[in-house]
Amino acid sequence: MDLRTRFTEELKAAMKAGDAARISTLRMILARLKETDIAARPSGVDQVPEEQIVAMLRGMVKSRRESADLYRQGGRHDLAEKEEAEIRVIESFLPQQLDEAAMRAAIEAAVAETGAAGVKDMGKVMAALRAKHAATLDLAKAGPLVKARLGG
Repeated sequence: MDLRTRFTEELKAAMKAGDAARISTLRMILARLKETDIAARPSGVDQVPEEQIVAMLRGMVKSRRESADLYRQGGRHDLAEKEEAEIRVIESFLPQQLDEAAMRAAIEAAVAETGAAGVKDMGKVMAALRAKHAATLDLAKAGPLVKARLGG
């Protein structure tokens, strides 16, 4: 089942269950997806592909994490908890992320595949990682590991 269908099915289930917080988050996801689709129309795309939806969801999680941190610093734990609840709903649609060991193995494979010798080859390694593991690898976490592996 593709993500668009899952969003709709989950929204129906949440409405039947009367789960207001989940309904709100799912509606927010669907609204953001509609905005993303509309933004892609000038390039001739009616509906963005799955990998772009995953990237959109990751962006939503990132912004909510930042907001939750700021709310905690400001003493607004109630708002931080609301953001974290939204993160949990959004993350339920994301593919399982590689763990630390799997990420290091993927980096080693990408370094070997690209023949990277130093930090100047970091772009090649990151491109190889993105091509093979875009959905399951957090490139923000992989970047520092690649840099360290290449001696940077």
